[in-house]
Amino acid sequence: MKTKFILSILTLFFINNFSSAAYINDLRSLFINNRANICCINIRNFNSKDLNNDGIINNNEESGNFLNAIERLDEIKNLGINTLHVLPITPVGKLKALGTAGSLYSMADFWNINPQLIDKNSELTDIEQAKLFIKECHKRNIRVIIDLPSCGAYDLFLTHPELFLKDHKQLSIVPTDWTDVRLFNTGSNNKLNQDLIKAHKDFIDLVLLIGADGIRADVATIKPANFWSEIIKYTRAQQPEFLFLAEASDSWREPPSKYAPFTPYDKLLQTGFDGYYGSFFNIKEWNSDEFINHIKFNLKLLNSFKDKKSVILSFSTHDEVSPILLHGENFSNMISWLNATLPFNPYCIDGFFNGDDYLYSWANSTATNSETDDNSYFVHRGKLDIFNFSKKPNGNNDKILNNFKKAYTFRNNNIDIITKGAFTPLNTKNNKVFAYTRTLNNTDIIVIGNLDFKNPQHKIKLKINNLKKDINIETIFGNDNIKINGKIIFTDLDSGETKIIKITKG
Repeated sequence: MKTKFILSILTLFFINNFSSAAYINDLRSLFINNRANICCINIRNFNSKDLNNDGIINNNEESGNFLNAIERLDEIKNLGINTLHVLPITPVGKLKALGTAGSLYSMADFWNINPQLIDKNSELTDIEQAKLFIKECHKRNIRVIIDLPSCGAYDLFLTHPELFLKDHKQLSIVPTDWTDVRLFNTGSNNKLNQDLIKAHKDFIDLVLLIGADGIRADVATIKPANFWSEIIKYTRAQQPEFLFLAEASDSWREPPSKYAPFTPYDKLLQTGFDGYYGSFFNIKEWNSDEFINHIKFNLKLLNSFKDKKSVILSFSTHDEVSPILLHGENFSNMISWLNATLPFNPYCIDGFFNGDDYLYSWANSTATNSETDDNSYFVHRGKLDIFNFSKKPNGNNDKILNNFKKAYTFRNNNIDIITKGAFTPLNTKNNKVFAYTRTLNNTDIIVIGNLDFKNPQHKIKLKINNLKKDINIETIFGNDNIKINGKIIFTDLDSGETKIIKITKG
């Protein structure tokens, strides 16, 4: 008995003190099997403390940091999210900057943690704070993707010009209208810039050191295929399950600068990337055929590779205007249910799940204080702020929040149908209305959506060939105005309405 008691004490000690060491990265497998429910966050405002509710963090208020971010992790887990995409954590440029804190994508170096993300009242070092945040994520079975910026700050150009491309006057190059960053000199597929390769490997070392599970490569298309092949090979030698997600789209056909190389999405997947963005953000402009065709395009594309690949459902990203501003509450609800039922990886940004419109009362006004050489609160209208010390994202819309929870719970409860079931488009004979089924064994999930957010659509007819008499029909979401006559389902849709129907055969 005494021996058993001692063994029990030792077991408890091991669980309490070493259980975190047992964590094994599984993000790559999770992602390629479409089981990564991803949420994008900006640590700088993820849990900022806006005490006077003016939307900006100033005076003695606390901006978001790695330590106070831990307070929100239970909330994230309870939403059904199992992966965080963390926007860049490297130091930001202060020269020729945008916003009072500087853009997260204006990278000032590859080797350090952004001091803006550190709790200065803690005795923990910056690395220890980042490690603790990720450790707490892992305790909750939440994986972490770290964003890798595609360009460098002007500050970095001044200290490490060897990393940058120069024009005929030996001046740094501004890609497109990204005035606060400069274009890296990647070299060519035949002769890569080894200084930049080394800098990227240093970034990978930093990400691995703090325990993250993958990276999202910002505008991955502006680096040569062989550049990524070398970085991916270097990383996978240390961490085989490390995820590489490319910000790339099949609708992108040229680089943001005539000086930059361009590697299209399919070539990036061939180099070793596990997935890409697709063009789902274009749903705001598509008709039903265009939407369904993009789903079919991705299914065919991803099945063409020897190694499994996948895509994120990029309906709502930090580069996109809030769905609330575009088409209102129904659009947000539609995105949640598409995330829940399509055979790809769900994706959203912080604040989406409770209806934030990302409208800031102080936007683009003159600032009282600034950490950069920009004295204005620069921001993109309707987009998550990445330029200033701003309020925590929160739309306070309980209807959208409750629907988000319902959709993600439904996905998790029907995960085999969603990830393994057949995808079958249904002909609605209406270019405003899309419909599809997800089928596995004796269960069908039918999804119908009206892309006209101003007008209802009536007398929608869907032919379901395998309908039988001994079936159970349940309306999961949307108006319960369904009629069945033989193999035909009849229904109406309100403007922007999404309807989810579950049919179980007897």
